[in-house]
Amino acid sequence: MNKLAFVKALWSPFKPFKLKWYCGKTAIGTPYFYPRVWKNNMSKPKKIGFDFVELGWKTKWSNTDYRFEWYPLLSFVFFGYQIAVIVNAPHGSNYWESWLYYERDTDKSKSKKERIEQCKLEFSQKYVSHYGADKKEIIDYYKLILKKKYLWTQ
Repeated sequence: MNKLAFVKALWSPFKPFKLKWYCGKTAIGTPYFYPRVWKNNMSKPKKIGFDFVELGWKTKWSNTDYRFEWYPLLSFVFFGYQIAVIVNAPHGSNYWESWLYYERDTDKSKSKKERIEQCKLEFSQKYVSHYGADKKEIIDYYKLILKKKYLWTQ
């Protein structure tokens, strides 16, 4: 998948993501460690440099069992300080895992609404939270991550 493929989410049935800015001492990983340089099998913090991190995901038990790992981001470090732009989607893992299924596994010959219906049938985002012995709440994350016009599809 293209490193910038996540940008397609802006034109999809999913709510647009927002950019979150960080400015301060180096604190944002890219993705697992702070920005660093590998030289002669040694790792040293970057003094000056850019890093682009693409959307982090993997599949687990099947080709469509998507697992979100990290947000896309752009990082610039300069002598211990960092400016980072993080692509922040609502309800992170539910958003990106559903979008990956929509983008990679739905029938592209169908309309966006039909593809969302396919997502809802084949890649459910309904979760049950139990509170005590007799209380439970069912959360359908599609209601939280889709644009309004795609919520009431047939």
